[in-house]
Amino acid sequence: MKSIPLLLLTVALFTCSFTSFSQADTDEDKLSLNSGTIDNQFDFVIQKSNGWRDERGQTYKVIRSNWLTDLKAHTLDSLKAVKKDLVDTQIVVKSQDKEISDLKTNLSNTKNELENTHEEKNNMALFGLQMSKTNYNVLMWSIILALLVLLLFFIYKFKNSNAITRLAQDNLAEVEEEFDEHRKTALEREQKVRRQLQDEINKQKLKK
Repeated sequence: MKSIPLLLLTVALFTCSFTSFSQADTDEDKLSLNSGTIDNQFDFVIQKSNGWRDERGQTYKVIRSNWLTDLKAHTLDSLKAVKKDLVDTQIVVKSQDKEISDLKTNLSNTKNELENTHEEKNNMALFGLQMSKTNYNVLMWSIILALLVLLLFFIYKFKNSNAITRLAQDNLAEVEEEFDEHRKTALEREQKVRRQLQDEINKQKLKK
């Protein structure tokens, strides 16, 4: 006979939980499960989940299974996006690194050519064209200056790409750490609830 009031109490608690869920869905709140950061989505699940207290005074959270499924999907999507950005950034960095290397090689070759032309004072020819020493020097230094400007530009882009790569790696590490932490918390809560339910089942069996 004692099992009947306990069963009614359990049904009443779940009924209140579903009613609270329905009311929470209609409230306008800044937190959302389908928008915002992953952190905000976890806050949404935690804040919107209903709590209940057993006869021992222990408090638990009742979380919708579809919320956990959606939250897991959103977290995985965020991880995929961060990883994709990281891969794209690494590709850009490699490409720019090659361009910088090519520019350095071209600059070195140009300097060597310039030194050779200084040694050949009586033979000022470039691409088969004869020109004065002054014009030749102006042309060569203009080329060197242009290559230096390009080199500085690609070095600047390279450093920016490295900064973006580090930021993407840090964000990825933070997201993975948050996901692991929340997953552990969710598993612990689920295990507590299962143990409590098993204890109640064992009590009911003993009473019978």
